[in-house]
Amino acid sequence: MPPTLPATPHRPRAGLRQALVALLSALLPLLAALALAAPPASARARAVPTATLTEVTDFGPNPSNLQMYVYVPANVPAHPAVVVAVHWCTGSASAMYSGTEWARLADQRGFVVVYPSVTRASKCFDVSSPQALRRGGGSDPVGIRSMVDWTTRTYAADPGRIFVTGISSGAMMTNVLLGDYPDVFAAGAAFSGVPFGCFATTDGSEWNSACSGGTVTRTPQQWGDLVRAAYPGYTGPRPRMQLWHGTEDDTLRYPNFGEEIKQWTNVLGVSQTPAATDTPAAGWTRTRYGATGDRAPVEAISLQGVGHNLYSSGMASRALTFFGLDGGGTSPQPPAGPCRVTAGVSTWSTGLTASVTVTNTGTTAVNGWKLDFTLPAGQTLTNGWNATFSARSGAVTATNASYNATLAPGASVTIGYQATHTGNSAAPAAYSLNGTACAVG
Repeated sequence: MPPTLPATPHRPRAGLRQALVALLSALLPLLAALALAAPPASARARAVPTATLTEVTDFGPNPSNLQMYVYVPANVPAHPAVVVAVHWCTGSASAMYSGTEWARLADQRGFVVVYPSVTRASKCFDVSSPQALRRGGGSDPVGIRSMVDWTTRTYAADPGRIFVTGISSGAMMTNVLLGDYPDVFAAGAAFSGVPFGCFATTDGSEWNSACSGGTVTRTPQQWGDLVRAAYPGYTGPRPRMQLWHGTEDDTLRYPNFGEEIKQWTNVLGVSQTPAATDTPAAGWTRTRYGATGDRAPVEAISLQGVGHNLYSSGMASRALTFFGLDGGGTSPQPPAGPCRVTAGVSTWSTGLTASVTVTNTGTTAVNGWKLDFTLPAGQTLTNGWNATFSARSGAVTATNASYNATLAPGASVTIGYQATHTGNSAAPAAYSLNGTACAVG
């Protein structure tokens, strides 16, 4: 027969009860300390692994067998910008990743970084072969273009915010990519480079001693023609360029800096006379061409007494500002010269057709334009031509089409639109081109 359970709880003897109380008193502080040391469940759920450098294979046409690595920060937005960071001779993607600030800046600003890496023995990029110096010609530029296309598809990147930067051989490749693919890149930053086409050879050699020695000189027009020949017939906007060079560079001599300035001011149609000159740091001389702000068409920084290995902390941040990825502003700098607008309107009972002609009355070309104006009250735009219109009423921005993006000095472009009205059929009273007010009439 099983034992009969007591009708009342068993009470431990007094000595045992005292021992249990003492043990519990000793454990309570330890349990409390453990509870404070462990993060709450919500904090553990929010923890995000650190982003890492990842290799990508099968990214598209790659005639010279480059390797592709990509760094995607944890905070990447829906449509990120992309920065292509190109290494130096004897370098690699991992060296560019660990030796520069681009990954850290990507964490802060949410853009994707693509790191191409050379597999040939020299570890130098091809900036000299005839294939490399024309759009779609083959060699390294084709592979890098494939990397950009893959990244744009994979991360739904903003095609209007693709940038490239590089050091030494990577700086030379920056020049080449902006020449071969002006419709892909919005801007570049070249640290210790040479002009597009300066390193050209026809004997298969990767090295051009005349160019590296700073003895290759051409007129601005000749340098510009080399760039334009890389993509014959292209008439769209050209990417902006930031250039860096040390005066004591003994690998790619300092005269190359001046030749780069000649080339890119010609390509972008701006004066070789600086619009602004300043000293952002001790020993630095910065000149800006075509405009005075952080996003001028061409910006050049000369470093007094500095050699080839000029790259140092903080320079990437300045390139980021030039790209417009630092959060400090979104609109390009206005053109260096003035403009004039003439407008005519044909009306009927409730509608109108307007023809607007914009003339560049300055002395430098405008590469890529936006015309801002405000429609009178009661007018609603129904369609337009020769431009893309941002709104149907009120403040409107008309942006160039691909075929009329460049306005040479003295050149004009005519756009038009139709609109309904409720009685006021007048043309807009004022216009501005890339932020600069235009004369009217």
